[in-house]
Amino acid sequence: MDAWEFLVAETQDEGVITEVIRPAAVLPEEAARAVLMQLALRDVRLGGMWDTEPALWRRFDAPLTGSHDQDESPQLIGEIQVAYGVPTRYEITIFRATVTRVGSEQGWTVERLCDDALQYGALTLASCPRADLKPPPKPFRFEGAGRS
Repeated sequence: MDAWEFLVAETQDEGVITEVIRPAAVLPEEAARAVLMQLALRDVRLGGMWDTEPALWRRFDAPLTGSHDQDESPQLIGEIQVAYGVPTRYEITIFRATVTRVGSEQGWTVERLCDDALQYGALTLASCPRADLKPPPKPFRFEGAGRS
């Protein structure tokens, strides 16, 4: 199943929990490096539980086995949507997390999913620094408009 089919299936599935992280959690450079390294070492194809891409980290309930039997394939627990290089070059921002129906049934929450990844940077979702939300700039108004 490709990512598009999975997204459509998940949006129609009861038990799916999606949470927008507001304000977004920001992994500082040192923590970001540690998390990325540890998630790579725990890749689902290498006996771990994680599958990472530049915009998405996926957590499974078991490692990927050599067989392609659907009954034995690992089940997706949840996904964390991230942006690399935001707000600065070496930081990572976590802005959304989703726990699947399977994950919900196994007792996973958005916080637990995020904490499972962030532990490698010695952080939790609650302790992670947050994005600095600045108010939008005032609209530009030309003072001479409408005057003759």
